[in-house]
Amino acid sequence: MGFRQSLSSLRRLPRRTSSFHSLRSSSYTTGSSRSVSRSPAITRNQTPICTSSRCNDHSTGVIPNRSYASHHFSDHGTEHSKQDSEADEISIIASAEIAQDAEKICKLLTKSPSSCIESLLDGASIEVSPALVVEVLKKMSNAGFLALAFFRWAEKQKGFKHTTESYNSLIESLGKIKQFNVIWNLVNDMKRKGILSRETFALISRRYARARKVKEAIEAFEKMEKFGFQLGISDFNRLIDTLSKSRNVGHAQEVFDKMKHRRFKPDIKSYTILLEGWGQEQNLLRLNEVYREMRDDGFEPDVVAFGIVINAHCKAKKYDEAIQLFHKMKAKNVKPSPHVFCTLINGLGSEKRLNEALEFFEQSKSSGYAPEAPTYNAVVGAYCWSMKMADAYRTVNDMKKLGVGPNSRTYDIILHHLIKAGRSKEAYSVFERMSREPGCEPTLSTYEIMVRMLCNKERVDMAIQIWDQMKARGVLPGMHMFSTLINSLCHENKLECACKYFEEMLDLGIRPPATMFSNLKQALLDEGRQDTALLLVEKLDRLRKAPLHG
Repeated sequence: MGFRQSLSSLRRLPRRTSSFHSLRSSSYTTGSSRSVSRSPAITRNQTPICTSSRCNDHSTGVIPNRSYASHHFSDHGTEHSKQDSEADEISIIASAEIAQDAEKICKLLTKSPSSCIESLLDGASIEVSPALVVEVLKKMSNAGFLALAFFRWAEKQKGFKHTTESYNSLIESLGKIKQFNVIWNLVNDMKRKGILSRETFALISRRYARARKVKEAIEAFEKMEKFGFQLGISDFNRLIDTLSKSRNVGHAQEVFDKMKHRRFKPDIKSYTILLEGWGQEQNLLRLNEVYREMRDDGFEPDVVAFGIVINAHCKAKKYDEAIQLFHKMKAKNVKPSPHVFCTLINGLGSEKRLNEALEFFEQSKSSGYAPEAPTYNAVVGAYCWSMKMADAYRTVNDMKKLGVGPNSRTYDIILHHLIKAGRSKEAYSVFERMSREPGCEPTLSTYEIMVRMLCNKERVDMAIQIWDQMKARGVLPGMHMFSTLINSLCHENKLECACKYFEEMLDLGIRPPATMFSNLKQALLDEGRQDTALLLVEKLDRLRKAPLHG
């Protein structure tokens, strides 16, 4: 079916009666009908994402001048716990201030991404510091154009010099929009300034690998020698890890086989990287081959290798074999780590083998390890898979009592399962609750979950409200989130709004997926708006053909 036909068929679908008319009055339930918390309605002008007063200060966009000087304490050979405590408090306060100012800068820039960045920043009275610049660049990891403009503005500020970390943060952002020419210009800058690092090349290789440019990823690794670095086993491991984690484990294996013993002598980490890569592909045949080769090469599996192999069997839904491997590990006097327990709780929980998952949870508690958020998140997930939501919420309360959470990941797990079960009202209440809970503020992942849910429920109006809240917190959307919203706006024939978000996407330097752009273009043509479609095509072509200058 062609796109035009499929779009027409979508529009012929009868409008569903939305179940969201009473959404905001729903409660965050714990298995009973009693309301645990109730929150006011979210309106376009209200932002309950962060209720602390600092989020609403300085609405003019002026960022207060702050000095992020480090504080040094001398103990004269003795341990001064009081001074250490004071230093920790000062460090926490400074970090919070940096995060707050970075958020304000991102909000300022994303309000008018196509405006003159320099004049906006010059008018904001910002005192730059290396830590602040890195924090802003990390927040702009999905907006390469804005990140580069901010980077160039910062380097012009009196007394400021970029660090290795700020360059690497920018390279990560530019890599996402495939601006590799600019990236290599930045590498040359770093070389001249003497701040080039091995991590820089690892970042570049990773961005090439994720763009399916495997040859270029390997060449970036090889270029390290040209820039004065002597290649070692850690660099070799980093390369095969980069390829493996980018779903190119076959190429990683080829590199390993080609370089093994000729250029590098592999260590146990080399083998565990390949084990993990084949495990992610659920290719147990190749995983077992690497496992045997590792042992033939004189390396006995350690807790990391056992954990990876157990995880691979869980991913392949071979849970009984995973349990056997767990017992084999213990028989070899290899103590299971919290990660191993977490893997088994996750795997068994997802198969609704809840009792067995909880048995491993009890074993983890009796193993002498301090409670950890990931393990408790796995338990929350196990309860959610069996839709025992009251137990999931009870576990969240246990985390609070133990001081190990919850965190945004905890609530993301709950949201995922509630939405999957069609309990959208309850999911919205959970989202409102986490928005008010310190340490659980929604992340980009949370916003993606909620926007997708609302778009699927044909409540694009509420999706836009959450989108606005997200941007008000300085969180920038990525390509997939833009696609979800724009496709939904096309489906609801809100083309003016769809074009607005499409242009915002281009202003951030994000190239749209072909399918999404095709949807929007065809919807415009169906409405007789050929001129608008042509303007968007031209704007996208300019983005593709006009590389940035670094």
